[in-house]
Amino acid sequence: MPIIDDLRSCYLLQRLSEEQIQRLSQRAFRVHLSEGQILFNQGEPADRFFLMLRGLIKLYRLSPNGNEKIIEIIGPGNTFAEAMMFLERPGYPVCATALTTSELVSIDARDFRQLLSDSVGTCFILLGDMSQRLRGLIRQIDDLTLHTATNRVAAYLLTKSREEGMEFNLDIRKGVLASRLSVKPETFSRIIKQLNERGIVRVDGFRVCVLKLDALEALAEITGLEDSGPGAAARSLYPCPPFKRG
Repeated sequence: MPIIDDLRSCYLLQRLSEEQIQRLSQRAFRVHLSEGQILFNQGEPADRFFLMLRGLIKLYRLSPNGNEKIIEIIGPGNTFAEAMMFLERPGYPVCATALTTSELVSIDARDFRQLLSDSVGTCFILLGDMSQRLRGLIRQIDDLTLHTATNRVAAYLLTKSREEGMEFNLDIRKGVLASRLSVKPETFSRIIKQLNERGIVRVDGFRVCVLKLDALEALAEITGLEDSGPGAAARSLYPCPPFKRG
């Protein structure tokens, strides 16, 4: 697929004029990453932002002692690092590394910023996208402070079942997923084992089968939350609008 078609399909860019899309495509290019390959490091100049086409990217910060804290996991159809273009001296606040073989489109941030200065309508589109991302992050804080580790793991499994069916694969390594849900790997494994022993789910390696949906919903404590529709529990993981092709 030509890169201009990828840009047209992006929620953030789909209302741009043909002239604007053509302009962005001239300085955009595809990036192919293998598993474990670094896209950018924390503190590097943030002169480009990215559209995910395939694969998974983890965004994380490193503490002075080298410990890693995963901030977000980016899946296909999402953009990331676009907010950096508004800073006077933009630098990436996180590191980005491919969790799987991945393909992205790299977009010139300064060029896009110039487009925004010429189009009020485009500015409002970007503000809407960033507002939705902020809402997802606020929900993430609520999940971390108001819910237990079991709630968060159950909510993640419930969302996966609603999106992919009662049987699905965990497409993220368990250690990475545990970090993203702010639980220790051993705690994550213990919760999965307990759910398996209680007959709520059946887990075989990375394959999960939901056996008792009502019980999983009760553990997730989604009923009654402000944003309780399908996908609500995972929007802190994937907070941007979906990728639309065609």
